[in-house]
Amino acid sequence: MARQLSDPEFIGKNYSGTLTDWQAYYWIYIFAALIGFSTTIAEPALYAVAVKANQVSGGTIGTFHLRFVVALGVAFSLVVGTYRIVVGDSLAAYITVGYIIVVIQTIFVKKDLVALAYDSGGVTTSTVTVPIVAALGLGLASVVPGRNPALDGFGLIAFASVFPMITVLGYAQIIELITYLNKFKKLKS
Repeated sequence: MARQLSDPEFIGKNYSGTLTDWQAYYWIYIFAALIGFSTTIAEPALYAVAVKANQVSGGTIGTFHLRFVVALGVAFSLVVGTYRIVVGDSLAAYITVGYIIVVIQTIFVKKDLVALAYDSGGVTTSTVTVPIVAALGLGLASVVPGRNPALDGFGLIAFASVFPMITVLGYAQIIELITYLNKFKKLKS
């Protein structure tokens, strides 16, 4: 699919700019997001973690909510990762920025949710997601001129590990903020 969606003949029919434009590959970005989201929702390891997190938290962490937030992270990661392949930016730079964000978020989130966020990043790279994400990356990197299929293709898996941590930590921070604001409203009234 990545080869077909990035084929110059296909892009030329759907895009009026030059084929070297990153915008010419918009079908790849849409496809990557959909593939990332759907494979993550179907990931059995993530389902098992979500069920256990729900049990341990006494129902505070919803099974669907956790899976949805992680799936959004993977979808976003694949959009960013495929963009990086198309434009040829450094994989190390993107991954470094991702981990810097994770470290900063870790400082500001409740400590009992950090392990869950880190585990969420790990379980997304399991039986369902990895083969499909790797195939997407390898197919795209083999079609875009000047890309290394091994580095760029498997680099998408690294993205699929980092971004779910960011989204789960962000979700935890949003929940904390909402809880704080609700408590503040009650005190004020």
